[in-house]
Amino acid sequence: IFPDKPISKKPAEVRMGNGKGNPEFYVAEIQPGKMLYEMDGVDEVLAREAFRLASAKLPIATTFVIRQVGA
Repeated sequence: IFPDKPISKKPAEVRMGNGKGNPEFYVAEIQPGKMLYEMDGVDEVLAREAFRLASAKLPIATTFVIRQVGA
């Protein structure tokens, strides 16, 4: 996931016209259902705790998914 979409803004109290403003910051668009992180070779309890701490830093709702291989 890489923030590659620029968000531009014009300064306050500037007349209309004269094109777009300068890029203020960059964002990453994430569609619902996209896998953000993936772990392998780590105990499930440790992985759940790591993802719980990481998801607290994100501004979106996240869920923990386990893929059963060969089941």
